[in-house]
Amino acid sequence: MKPYCFVLMPFGRKSDESGRFVEFDAVYDKIIAPAIEDASLEPIRADEEIIGGIIHKPMFERLMMCEYAVADLTTANANVFYELGIRHGVRPYSTVPIAASGMRLPFDVAPLRAIFYELDDYGFPVKPESARKLLRERLEACRDPSDDSPLYQLLMDFPRPDLQRLKTDSFRDLVEYSKSIKERLRHAREEGRGAVNVIEKEIEVVDADPAIVIDIFLSYRAVKDWQGMIDLVNKMAPPLKQTILVQEQLGFALNRLQHRKESERILIEIIDSYGPSSETNGILGRVYKDQWAIAKENGSPTASAYLKKAIDAYLQGFEADWRDAYPGINAVTLMECSDPPDPRRTELIPVVAYSVKRRLASKNPDYWDHATELEVHVLSQEAEKAHAALGMVLASIRETWEPETTANNIRMIRKARESRGADCDWIKDIESALEQAQK
Repeated sequence: MKPYCFVLMPFGRKSDESGRFVEFDAVYDKIIAPAIEDASLEPIRADEEIIGGIIHKPMFERLMMCEYAVADLTTANANVFYELGIRHGVRPYSTVPIAASGMRLPFDVAPLRAIFYELDDYGFPVKPESARKLLRERLEACRDPSDDSPLYQLLMDFPRPDLQRLKTDSFRDLVEYSKSIKERLRHAREEGRGAVNVIEKEIEVVDADPAIVIDIFLSYRAVKDWQGMIDLVNKMAPPLKQTILVQEQLGFALNRLQHRKESERILIEIIDSYGPSSETNGILGRVYKDQWAIAKENGSPTASAYLKKAIDAYLQGFEADWRDAYPGINAVTLMECSDPPDPRRTELIPVVAYSVKRRLASKNPDYWDHATELEVHVLSQEAEKAHAALGMVLASIRETWEPETTANNIRMIRKARESRGADCDWIKDIESALEQAQK
């Protein structure tokens, strides 16, 4: 069996203090994971950001028990440095730091012998083979260990823990179990909610690895089992239950089950405690958007108030992070649906268009990026470009509820335009294609 190599690093796209971006998932896929495998080791990536940043028992076990570790110090991520400190406290050697060239490291870790890799203007690795080779060689050199922990380098008489006495066999069993559960969940999301529920029943939620619990939680979302999401939250350990990710998605699920007041309360509490964000405000905007649609259908005088709340929530989320076009496109769509149309949309549409353009140029676009581009072209009345973008949308669908959301937005734009006497036959064609994909 291959020894484990624990990887301490951020997830997704992050920026440093100068605003320079790093696509960490690409760094992992192109440099770190291949180098670890080349060194005949088994990579395990830290999952603390996926589960809201909490440090939990399995995390400590991995930090202590994995024979090797790689720590990406780029952007001076607080979680990574905390974990590196723990690692250096219990492992005198076999921890390899890496970082992106040109990014300043904090003074206390600057002396560490880090391997540097190059990034392009979009934050993706340039010629990753060189850094991959250096990292592989350093990991192989760790088989003939030399102290790399500053603690053990400076304090020669500091007692060294006898890690061999710990339960290494049971640790390996738990790691393999976690990997097998994640693989089963991947298939369960294709089979439906019943398959996800079967896996949940196999674990004791309150004591389980938080990463597994979150994977089950998001799997329920993928199969549109909103009640399953809510029930699972009620079984979670309190620290996990209170993470931003769980509370946001709880608000999302409650709204889907039309418990809108409870959803609104949870999301506003997050914003009050942590400030606005594209994710939280995006979900809150959806709560108000749904209330507006119902009030409008029923002819209620509250419709205009809910529409204003939805626009304000989405706009605040977009202003919190201009890089995330999702709340921006929803804000301008609802501005288009206002009567009369909100004049601010003419200023915002080019901003949203530029935001999604940069995201599409990042080499890692997802469904929502392509869907946003499509909606921008519809709003800008660019029929030819909209039909071209539609093809990318249909090709990038991951979950069945995605095209439903996009079709609803485009339907609202069409109806608003038709009420003003515009020719919208070409928009109907796009709407129909999305509805067919959703089925």
